[in-house]
Order: sequence, then C-alpha cells, then structure tokens
Amino acid sequence: MTSQITFYLSQIIGSRIYDTNDNKIGKVIDVLVNASQTGVTQDEALRPIVIGLKTKVEGEIRYLNFEFIKLFGSNKSFKFLCSQVSELSENARENSMPLVKNILDRQIVDINGRKLVRVNDVRMVTIPSGSYALAVDIGTEGLLRRLGVAGIVNKIASPFNVSLPTQYILWDDVEAFDSTNFNIMLSHSDSKLQRLHPSDLADIIEEMGSLSRSKVFESLDDEKAADVLEEMEPYAQAQIIENMSIGKAADVLEKMPADEVADLLDELEDEKAELILNEMEKESSEEVRELLEYEDQEVGSLMTTDFLAFREHMTIEETLAVLREQKPEADMIYSLFVTDDDEKLIATVSLRDLVISLPTMTLEEIMNKHIISVNDEDKVDTLGAIISKYDLLAIPVTDTTNTLVGMVVIDDIVEDLMLKGKTKKGGRSWR
Repeated sequence: MTSQITFYLSQIIGSRIYDTNDNKIGKVIDVLVNASQTGVTQDEALRPIVIGLKTKVEGEIRYLNFEFIKLFGSNKSFKFLCSQVSELSENARENSMPLVKNILDRQIVDINGRKLVRVNDVRMVTIPSGSYALAVDIGTEGLLRRLGVAGIVNKIASPFNVSLPTQYILWDDVEAFDSTNFNIMLSHSDSKLQRLHPSDLADIIEEMGSLSRSKVFESLDDEKAADVLEEMEPYAQAQIIENMSIGKAADVLEKMPADEVADLLDELEDEKAELILNEMEKESSEEVRELLEYEDQEVGSLMTTDFLAFREHMTIEETLAVLREQKPEADMIYSLFVTDDDEKLIATVSLRDLVISLPTMTLEEIMNKHIISVNDEDKVDTLGAIISKYDLLAIPVTDTTNTLVGMVVIDDIVEDLMLKGKTKKGGRSWR
C-alpha cells in the first residue's frame, strides 16, 4: 500500500472486502466516520476519521471495525483487505456518521458561504495514521462521477479546452444535517451552526424544507433560537412555531421582545396562540397580551416596551452604573427617558450628553424637557414625518395620561414601511 491514497466516497461504495486468504467477505455499503468530538485531536475533529464499514456478510448486515481493514487500489479500482473480522462496538456506531446515509446527496451548510449546498461526493484520503473525510464535492464533476460518465465527458471536452467545474468545501467549513439523523451533529453545543450570526442562520434555515427547518431550529439553544427567530420572515416564523411543542415555543418566545412575540402570535391560530401565552411566564405573557390589544395601524402595535426610564435626581454616575449592569441592546439607548414617581414622562436624555457630563451631575441638569412624543393610539402613518422632521432615532410613546408606555425606534418604522407591522419588551424604571 502506498503512503497516501486519495479517492472519492463514490469510488469505494460497492468495492469488495477480502480476508487474508483472499476470500470475499462482502461489499461496502456505507462508510462510518467518527462523529464524536470527545477523545479526538483537533485535526480528527475537523477531518473525521473512518472507523467502520457497513457491509453485508453472508446475507447479514455487519459493521466491521476499520482498525483491521486496509485500502488498496487506484482510481480505477479499489478493494479492502480485512486482517480480522471484528464487529464495530455499539457505542462507536452510535457516535458515528454514515457518509452515504447522512452526507451523500444531502443538503449541508457551507459555513463560509453561509448557504445550503448539495453534496455530490466526498473527497477522502488514506494515510498511515488512517483514512479521513477531507472535503465535500459540490461541483458538476462530482455528480458526473457518480453517474460514471465524468471520464467520458472530460475526454469530449478536452479538445475544446473546457474542464468540468470542480468545487470542494473543506470538512471544517461545513455542517451536516439530515432529517433521518439530526442528533448527530446539531445536538452538540459547539455545533458550527450555533456560531453563525443569527441573520445568516435565519437565511439558511429559511432555505430548508419544512421538516428540516423545524428540526434544525429545535437543535438550537433557547437564546440562539430567539435571536434567529427574530431575523426570519413572518411565514417562516409562524411555520416553525406551529410545528414546535407548546413548552419549547414558550421558552423561546420568552426570550424575545414582546412586540416581536405579539406580531408572531398574531399570525397563528387563536387556539395555538392562547396555549403558548398560557405556558409563558405571567409577566411576559401579560406584556404580549397588552400589545395584542392594539389595532394594526395604531402606534401601540409598533412600539417596543423595552425602554429605560430614570428619575431626575439620579447622578450621571448612578445612571451609567445602571446601563453597565443592564447591558441594554443598542436601540434601547437611542434615547433615555426621565419620568416622575407616577411614571409620567417629563424629559429625555441623549446618550451623548450622558457620556460627556461630569459623574456628579444629576439628570435634571442635562435633561431635555422639550419632548417630542406620540400617543399609543395615534396612527402609525404619522411616525415617518415626525422622525424625518426632528431627525430622531426613537420616539417615546405615552398613553392619554402621559404615562410612558414604550417607544418606537426608527428600525421598526423602516421595517413597518416594508412589512407593515412590528412591536418589543418590558419597561423598567430606576428611582
């Protein structure tokens, strides 16, 4: 055997396995690689090592331990020599990934390209330390190779200086999933999908079929799932929640802004929405129910109730300490609000003034009492003109008693112009 043999998965499927007496044991049906991330080196984790062959021995499906098997041959013909017929342990099988079943012809995620692609073949290598999966072949040549016509087509194209498109993705740049065996990769907390930006992951999940979309989404932790769900189109959001258990849906939605949840539940059947609301924590559920009371064209349906309100006697140092502790999202500090003991809006404070002022100064010394605000029952159509006229990033929203109930951020106004309708989470006051 040479020190290195490069080959494709399609070239060894159907290859014969012989014992040391040159007796045929069976044919390769599938190749099992190590899918576990424990007890392996970094290189092995990135390039899974072959641990077994699925074959049929005397009419019975067997999983042979690759430790006792060697590969011989060239691109035209391969065969395997088995020095000892040893069954792969059940534990090893449970932590393995069958390449034909779970990778070949399946959709995978190209992590670098942030998109779904279809696997036409798998590039592999045998070296003294073992056999490994190196990359997936998503090019035309891989497909033609599977059909057994790649050589013929290359010969025909050669006189015209035309070559078949070859496209590989290194194994460490992909994430595999399959509707028959989702738990193999995505159940791991270090799944590559978990590390993608929520917006990129949302785009990828939207490209999937209904079953794949729901299963992959179920594999995400609640925090990541909430972030991804916020980035998805309404139709995909509704479909995922419809197919999710009530408990899981409630856990995920509790981590989303209340306005986003209200918009999402508005797309569901009333019965399903009510079941989810009943399962959610009382405080979160009540916030959402309040937002659902607004008509679609009222400012209240678009506002976020995730805002920061302070008292005028607080110092700059105290206010900044609250911000550091709460670690609010960027849109929450577009504008900070000052309210009285009855939660009435009395002023606003810009982040700029807060940052440049002396720590011992109070909010009363820097706050702006000339407030531009809207009522929660005003029409959404009025917001665009106000934002444009006063060059605002956020507008406070009050009720008829001037109680601060939320704010509308420019992001949601722009999105509303495109999608018509948005909303966000519980307000807090510090005394």
